[in-house]
Amino acid sequence: MILNIDVHLEYQLSRPTDLLLQIEAAHLPDQPVQNAQIDFSDVSDFARVAADEGVGDRIWLRADGLFRCDYRAEVRIDRASLDLSLLDAVPPHRLPGDTVRYLMPSCYCPSDEFQTFVAAEFGHLSGGAQITAMRDWIERSFQYVPGVSNAQTTALDSFVQRQGICRDYAHVLVTLARAATIPARFASVFAPGVTPPDFHAVAEVYLDGGWHLVDPTGMGTSADIARIGVGADAAAVAFLNIFGQAEFVAQSVSVTQA
Repeated sequence: MILNIDVHLEYQLSRPTDLLLQIEAAHLPDQPVQNAQIDFSDVSDFARVAADEGVGDRIWLRADGLFRCDYRAEVRIDRASLDLSLLDAVPPHRLPGDTVRYLMPSCYCPSDEFQTFVAAEFGHLSGGAQITAMRDWIERSFQYVPGVSNAQTTALDSFVQRQGICRDYAHVLVTLARAATIPARFASVFAPGVTPPDFHAVAEVYLDGGWHLVDPTGMGTSADIARIGVGADAAAVAFLNIFGQAEFVAQSVSVTQA
């Protein structure tokens, strides 16, 4: 499958401001990127730096006045949809060192507060079967409602409210998986069919020696998702960090199948 991606961002800056951008699809073996182009309005500085886990890049920029960014790319997804329920969990004492941090609670994912719930609700399952049951429970129990959450909303808040957007769904699944001693991380992605069209968020879980994408909203599958970046939670993979004051002007994200 080939995805056509088209992103436009526009912000008004009142003074010279540092920006940290992460909106490009990552160049990875299972999602080669073709014909990529990113353009900016006038910027005084530009530097690429590696993102977390070597998945994608971040771009440092310094700009003033009206800041515009346009990104276009084609991404070929060479990744099959696996039956997660057939995958085994890796015992904690055999986990690679770089996965251990994704067992721990993080800013938006207080997994230590969910251990009792996970044991009661999903304790009869293990590994991929447990993750599948968690994904299905979230999709069944939550309502997708834009505007009910904000940048401070945690997985605990979303769990209580039973509603939110993709960011909140992903945080809840990451939290439940960690509470079950399965490494899980947050992934910012592009996916077709997202309603409303926007940057999307899913979870990645570590099973059978590899990372596997899981979308608890049900809007995407591993076979049609392009990763942008990964991290402990949404704080690590914001598409734009603005180190100063800015006024939102416009944003559009289009992801279509070629």
